Amino acid sequence: MEHLIYQNLKKQEISGIRKFTSMLVDYPNAINLSIGQPDFPTPDHVKESAKSAIDQNFTSYTPNAGLLELRKAIAQFNEEKYGLKYNPENEVVVTHGASGAIMAVLRTILSEGCEVIIPAPVYPGYVPIIEMFGGVPVYVDTTSTDFVLTAELIEKYITEQTRAIFLCSPANPVGTIIEESQLKEIATLLKDKEIFIVSDEIYSELIFDKKHHSIASFEGMREKTIVVNGVSKSHSMTGWRIGYTLAPAYISKEITKVIAYFLSCESSISQYAALEALSVGKDDPIEMKNEYKKRRDLVYNRLVSMGIDVVKPEGAFYIFPSIKHTNMKSFDFCVRLLEEQEVATVPGSAFSSYGEGYIRISYAQPLDKLEEAMNRLEKFMEQFK
Repeated sequence: MEHLIYQNLKKQEISGIRKFTSMLVDYPNAINLSIGQPDFPTPDHVKESAKSAIDQNFTSYTPNAGLLELRKAIAQFNEEKYGLKYNPENEVVVTHGASGAIMAVLRTILSEGCEVIIPAPVYPGYVPIIEMFGGVPVYVDTTSTDFVLTAELIEKYITEQTRAIFLCSPANPVGTIIEESQLKEIATLLKDKEIFIVSDEIYSELIFDKKHHSIASFEGMREKTIVVNGVSKSHSMTGWRIGYTLAPAYISKEITKVIAYFLSCESSISQYAALEALSVGKDDPIEMKNEYKKRRDLVYNRLVSMGIDVVKPEGAFYIFPSIKHTNMKSFDFCVRLLEEQEVATVPGSAFSSYGEGYIRISYAQPLDKLEEAMNRLEKFMEQFK
């Protein structure tokens, strides 16, 4: 009866990241630079708040859109940090992580045949959901602009079928950000167009030397933008699965319906933990960000010293060096690096065909491990000189 399974789902494959990381079971001593999550523990006060919520029996269903107290904290956090103003009662929706937010948003705005413009190389979680909901992903090659999606690039791909555009800043897998001036140009381009903007800002608290700007803050953009964010990366809470959307009431109302019928609501305990994180712990990300910056500098400087072509990331905890000079496919390169030097990275091909010729390195590891990993990588690279 396999032929009866939903075809848009059946044609999807497991993420290239997962395919590669599944090999790590055979290399228990490898230095893992493939991981896409913080290596810091969730802050103690956040964990204590979750324990307290359990002890107080806060274990019931919550409103579909999430606890109002949490939505108020989300609204206040985003207004204080980024100048974004949203009504917690009808413009904030709590979701199952940022991934759940993306699912709910795309289910809300897509219909069969709609085109969605996405930057490439791209986080592999977008495209399968777009296709499962009948949309058509339209890749925009950003390799010529140091992996930044610009207004000039976007304009070339807009058609009558364009329903949405994905922005991701800072971006996975490349760590680049879209500058304020570049966002202004995008806003000018899209201001009078009936096109939604899905702004994935999950790494917004992890920008090193500059300030985060959201496309939603520009004139004419708020009414067509859905901001996606959460506590996974900012507060090292990936397993708690709390994300959220910020969007006008007419969109948030429909996103809430998706949450209601797909999930009912998010974990009450996780919501109380997120409430603590975004209120009492609103500045917790600073210490982690400062440590990531040190790690970024170490890895970037070592790659440059090896003569490797690489764009310096300005946020998140990823770097995306070129391996084109080796004349190897990225998957083969990563396999050999793992086998010969026990260093795990991710093939650039996992982030679409536009990522071929690159690898993704996550520097969510302590400095001593990163130093050793770079020593091993340098030894591996000697054969290509």
